This record gives sequence, structure tokens and C-alpha cells, in this order.
Amino acid sequence: MIPPLRSFIAEAAKARKKRDLERGEINAYRLGKQQFLVRVFFVHIIRDFFLLTLGVASAGFGLKGFLLPNHFVDGGATGISLLINQTTSYPLSVIIVIINIPFILLGYAQFGKAFVVKTGFAIVLLAITVAFVPYPVITSDKLLISVFGGFFLGMGIGLAVRGGGVLDGTEVLAIYISRRTSITIGDVILILNILIFSFAAYLLGIEIALYAMLTYLSASKTVDFVIEGIEEFTGVTIISPKSDEIRTMIIERLGRGVTMYKGSGGFGKGGMKQHDQQILFIVLTRLEIARLQTELDAIDPNAFVVMHSIRDTRGGMIKKRPLSH
Repeated sequence: MIPPLRSFIAEAAKARKKRDLERGEINAYRLGKQQFLVRVFFVHIIRDFFLLTLGVASAGFGLKGFLLPNHFVDGGATGISLLINQTTSYPLSVIIVIINIPFILLGYAQFGKAFVVKTGFAIVLLAITVAFVPYPVITSDKLLISVFGGFFLGMGIGLAVRGGGVLDGTEVLAIYISRRTSITIGDVILILNILIFSFAAYLLGIEIALYAMLTYLSASKTVDFVIEGIEEFTGVTIISPKSDEIRTMIIERLGRGVTMYKGSGGFGKGGMKQHDQQILFIVLTRLEIARLQTELDAIDPNAFVVMHSIRDTRGGMIKKRPLSH
């Protein structure tokens, strides 16, 4: 074979082998990425449906262990269902499904198919739970019924929201109305509950309506705790010419991570003069704020500090054990 031709064939074979190897690496990367995405999706689905099931169990306990046997009502779609159940002979399990169907349809337009599937699962499971699960009746004391019935019902609603669905569809309606009018979500929910409690006062008596308001307050506060978390965090922004020293203190003495970004100073003690400076941002628990303030006073008592509440955090070092000091 002619030497140049032999060299050309060898080079072509090497190039093809290299392309095949690169193509194989790319395919292996794509396959690995797909497997990772499927695993993440599967874990989230399991977690969401576990939270929905746990929420249904808690809400069912609040309904059958406290509210339903004692003829109490609540706010929202659950309150409407209980009110209809108390004034008619229709079973609560059927009423819950019928009342929430319009909210599910609204939710499809607002939040998509996944929301509808999860909400439909939760509401149907709640109806089955109310119809067939024999919860014990805990108490007949009206105050305990209002507080703890609302607590377990609110916990169930909050867990369902954590799982990506709802057990009470009035919030979906409130979001739908607020997006098309100037009324806020809170105002819509307030108006709906005023109507529900007014009907309860007319049909069941003022005393029952007042206890229903207490039940609703207990449930709504519990929902807030479950969704937003009981643990409160504080975001702290620090502006100081001694930013490097403060950063070292946060890392070494507090054992926390810190984010630094550049800013431009405007009017200050030096007058109308712009200058670049480092801005520090850190997230701490409430118990660490006092120590941070002490350490800051030791480094720069004139540092400009802004604090604001944070509902919850994810990732980073805030929920991990602090570094050893």
C-alpha cells in the first residue's frame, strides 16, 4: 500500500475511534443525568404523597375526634362541608368531595396538572378516612374541641400544602380572585369566612359560631407553623470598613458561613462621595443574635446592621452543626 494512503487510513481510524469514545462519554453522561433526575423526581413524589397521607390522617382525627361528633364547624371549604352536614342528612365524606371539585378545577388553571393530582388524591383519601376510619371521640369540652380540633385540622392542611396539594380549596379561590381584582388573598379569605360564620350563627346559633371562629384561629395558626416552620431565622446585613475582620469573626468564632458582595456607598459621614465596599450577609438563629452583636461591638461598634426575619432556609450551614471553636 502507498505510504501516504496508509497514513491517511490510520489517521482516519484514530479520528473515528476518538469520536466513538467521545460519543460514548456523552451518552454515559446523559444516561447518568437521566437516572439522577428520575431518582430525585421519585424521592420527591414519595415525600409529597407521604406528607399528603399524614395530613389526611391528622385532619381526619381533628374532624372525627373533635369537631364532627360535637356538631362544631370551621372556616373555609371544610367549614362549608361541616355546615351542610350539620343542617342536612348528607354524609360529610360526599360533601367534602363535592365542595372541593370547583376548587380543584380552578387549581388546574392556576397551578397545573401535578397540583390537581395531589389535591384530588388528598381530598378523596380524606373522604374515605372520614367515612370508614373509626377515630375515637376525645372530649366533649367545647373549649378543648375548638382548640385541639382546629390544631389537628390545621396540621393536616399544612402538611398537605407541604406535599404540594390542599385539603381546603378556599385559598385556591382566593388566589384566583386576587389575580383578577385588586382584593388581596387575605381579604378574600376573610370575606368568605365572615359569610360562613354568619350562616353558622343563623343556622346553628351564635355560641357555635363563636366556637367556630376559635377553631378557625387555632387551625390557621397551626397551618402557619407547619408551612413556615417553628424555627425562626434572622438575616443580617452588615456594612463596615472592617468587613474582612468581621468575616473572619463570623467564620472562626460563630462557626457560620457568610456571603460577601460588593456595594457602592452613597451619602455618609464623608459627604457625597461614592466608594466601593464589601457587604456581608449572614443567616443566624435567634439564639445567636446576641453573640453576633457582642462580637460586632468589639470590632466595629459603628457598623451599619440591618436584620430581618426569614421563614425558612435550605442548604448552606445554618441547619448544620457549627464549626468547632
